[in-house]
Amino acid sequence: MSNAHGFSRRGRTGLGLLLGLIAVLVLTLLPGVADAAKGKGKKKGHQVTVMTRNLYLGADLTPALQANTVDQAIDAGGQVVNQVHATRFPSVRAASLAAEIKKRKPDIVGLQEAAWWRTGPVDINAALGSPVASQTDPLGGDFLTELLAQLNKGKKGKKGSVSAAARKGKKKPALRYVLAVVQPEFDFELPVNDDGNGSGLAGADHNERLTMRDAILVRKGAGIKFKNSSGGAFNTLLRVALAGGVRTVDVTRGWTAIDVKARGRSFRFVNTHLEAFDSSGSNTTNQGTTLGRGDIRAAQASQLVGPGGAANSTRPVILLGDMNSDDDTVQPNGDRNAYMALTAGGFSERSTANPLSCCLNDPFLIGGPNSINDFDHQVDHVLTNKGKIRFVKGFVDGRAPVNGLYPSDHAGVTSVLKIK
Repeated sequence: MSNAHGFSRRGRTGLGLLLGLIAVLVLTLLPGVADAAKGKGKKKGHQVTVMTRNLYLGADLTPALQANTVDQAIDAGGQVVNQVHATRFPSVRAASLAAEIKKRKPDIVGLQEAAWWRTGPVDINAALGSPVASQTDPLGGDFLTELLAQLNKGKKGKKGSVSAAARKGKKKPALRYVLAVVQPEFDFELPVNDDGNGSGLAGADHNERLTMRDAILVRKGAGIKFKNSSGGAFNTLLRVALAGGVRTVDVTRGWTAIDVKARGRSFRFVNTHLEAFDSSGSNTTNQGTTLGRGDIRAAQASQLVGPGGAANSTRPVILLGDMNSDDDTVQPNGDRNAYMALTAGGFSERSTANPLSCCLNDPFLIGGPNSINDFDHQVDHVLTNKGKIRFVKGFVDGRAPVNGLYPSDHAGVTSVLKIK
C-alpha cells in the first residue's frame, strides 16, 4: 500500500518533535506564559536586597573628647570642624554614596553616622547645658537631606540638565528612596576656634553642633511596604568626662526598626550602631558602673536580642549595622564580645567578608597608595535569626576614592537574601 497520502510511524514521530519545538518556542517568546510554566514547579523563595552603610560623621572626635580643659576642647573643636569641612559631604561624598546605593539598588538601607552639623553664635552655656544651634552648617551638612537629594534626583541629559518632560511639568522625577525612620542620638554643641586666631574661648569663632542619627531608607516602587517605624536608645551608654571633668556626656546610641512586607514575605528590619569608644581596659557607663573592653557594646547587643529587644521576635528578623565587633577578624581582647552576644541570641551571618570592609585610617578620607591595606577587618554585618532567610550573594563597595575622597571610612556592605 502506498503511503503517499498518510503518515508512516517515522513521519508521526517527526511531526511530534516539530510540534514540541514550536510549543517551546511559543513559551520562550511569551514571557507571561513562560513564567506561568515555571510557577508549576517547585516554589522559589523571594529575594530582598539590603545594605548597611556607615556614612562617617566627617571627622575624628578624639582630640575634643580627650581635651583636658575647656580652652583645649574649644581649640580641638576647631580642628574637628575644619576636618568636617575638608571631608566635603554636601559637595562630594553625598553623590558618591548615592551612586553606591543606585548601583546595588538595595530594597532597604540601614544608615549609621547620618550626622547633622549645625552652627550658631558663640555660647558656652550650650556646651554646659542643652544644644541650641539650629542653622545647618552649609559645609558640614545635614547628611540625610543631602543623601536623599542625590538619590532622588531626576534623570539628567547629556549636558546635566533635567529632561525636557520634567522641565515642562509633564512628569515629575520619581522618588527612589524614602526615609522610613530616623533616630537622633548623640547631640552635643561646643564653641570652636576654627580660624586659628587666638585660643580657647577668647578665640572662639562660633558654636558647632553635632547630632548623630541612625536611619532607614526604603526603595520606592520595588514591592516593599513598611509600617511600625520605631527607634530607641540603649540602656547602657558610654559616659565621657569632657574638659578634664568640667562636664560628663553620655554617648547616646540606639537602633531603628520597621516591619516590612516585601514581595509576599514579612519580616522585621533592625538597624543599629554599637559603641565604638569602649576599647579601654576600663570604661564608665551612664549607670555609674565600670565595664571592661568591648563590654558596653556587648551590653547593647544583648539588649537588642534579649527579651523585649528590638531584634527579639518570633518573626524573621534582618539585623544589620556597624557592630564594632566580629568573631574572627578582630583581636580576642573584648572586641568580639558584642558579636558573640548577637550569635548567642540566635543570629547568624548573612554578609560577605571578601573583601573586608573596615576601615580607612585617614580621617581626612584622602588615603594614600597603600590605604587598601587599611581594610583589614569586618565590623559591618548583616545578620538574621531564622534559617529560612538564606544568603544568596554579597558585595562590598567604597574601598577606593571617588573625586579625591573615599565615600566614608567604612565600606558599604550589601547582601542579597532569599526568604523562603
